[in-house]
Amino acid sequence: RSATDVTAAESSGAVRLTQKRTLTLRGHVGFDSLPDQLVSKSVSQGFIFNVLCVGETGIGKSTLMNTLFNTTFEKEESSHHQNIVHLRSRTYDLQESNVDLRLTIVDTVGFGDQVHREESYKPIVDYIDKQFENFLQEELKIRRSLCNYPDTRLHVCLYFLCPTGHSLKPLHLLTMKRLYTKVNIIPIIAKADTISKCDLQKFKIKIMSELLSNGVQIYQFPTDDDALKEINSKTSRCSEEVKVETQLVRGRQYPWGVVQVEDENHCDFVKLREMLIRVNMEDLREQTHTRHYELYRHCRLEAMGFRDPGTDSQPFRCRGGPAMETPHPDLILHSCQLTTLHERFELLKRWHEEEKRHLEEKCGELEEEMSSFSRRKVEADKLQSSVTLPLRRDKEKKT
Repeated sequence: RSATDVTAAESSGAVRLTQKRTLTLRGHVGFDSLPDQLVSKSVSQGFIFNVLCVGETGIGKSTLMNTLFNTTFEKEESSHHQNIVHLRSRTYDLQESNVDLRLTIVDTVGFGDQVHREESYKPIVDYIDKQFENFLQEELKIRRSLCNYPDTRLHVCLYFLCPTGHSLKPLHLLTMKRLYTKVNIIPIIAKADTISKCDLQKFKIKIMSELLSNGVQIYQFPTDDDALKEINSKTSRCSEEVKVETQLVRGRQYPWGVVQVEDENHCDFVKLREMLIRVNMEDLREQTHTRHYELYRHCRLEAMGFRDPGTDSQPFRCRGGPAMETPHPDLILHSCQLTTLHERFELLKRWHEEEKRHLEEKCGELEEEMSSFSRRKVEADKLQSSVTLPLRRDKEKKT
């Protein structure tokens, strides 16, 4: 046969292989039990879920975790005088209806407590990259056991924000910009019961617009339920029980009433628990593996010189630097930091411009107040002089 005939035969064979053929069974076979087999195997192995809590000291991270999982985790008090940010990891074994869950809570101790806190995000980024690197090294072993490997990759980042009612702080914006490619971020407005509903709604809109304008992608909930589609949740941090009429409810007592944690009219705690644990926990785990870890793995293997067969991919090149075939792992982390220096500079530049604009507006307002005060003073002086002049004349006549 000629080369043309061979090519035509191969192409027709490829077409035949891609065609789907649907057959009808004449009786029960049994592979419809595969979902049950998968559920049984998963339940016997147990599940792993790792949560990163980012927020300033005393904002309510530990209290929210206690309320979410309806238990009391061991708590170590943290001061506001930490010189550096360090991450504290605690692992707990939980069980509910014969389902075992190994829960790891990673707390950012000292985050935002320093005077120079522009680089508070670095220990968090290094910790996430270290967990990715550990998993990759286990994956690259000749004799590997990924089924029994303790997966420490972070599945979700609960980012706690103070209810200031104003815009995001540069620290929070910069930190989320460095984290959104490495972990699923869910912003949470903590202590939401301390501001009014109107201010809270405006604050949520302001947060979303700032994240959108700065290109920060947060976790999108894959659900059709509109009640669970609210991206940034508002929560009232409280795990105490208070008495309302004849019932004990979880909430906080105020002089004007009780804020109930599980009342959807008071806060979004119920929605947060639904979407985080009961609906999308598996999707968070899957997104971590298929999106964030795959991105790290792709860059890491490319930097080590690996290539897919039949591709014309170029060696990994850092922005503004030479090509590297097999760099040191520390150099890879450093190169990732260099790629965002320009973005960080632009962010700080915009922040300074906004501050300058605010100061100019305040100066304009003060100048208007001063001119108005001067006008009122001149009018008052004229009025006083017009009143005192007739009095003097009457006094002179009497004398």
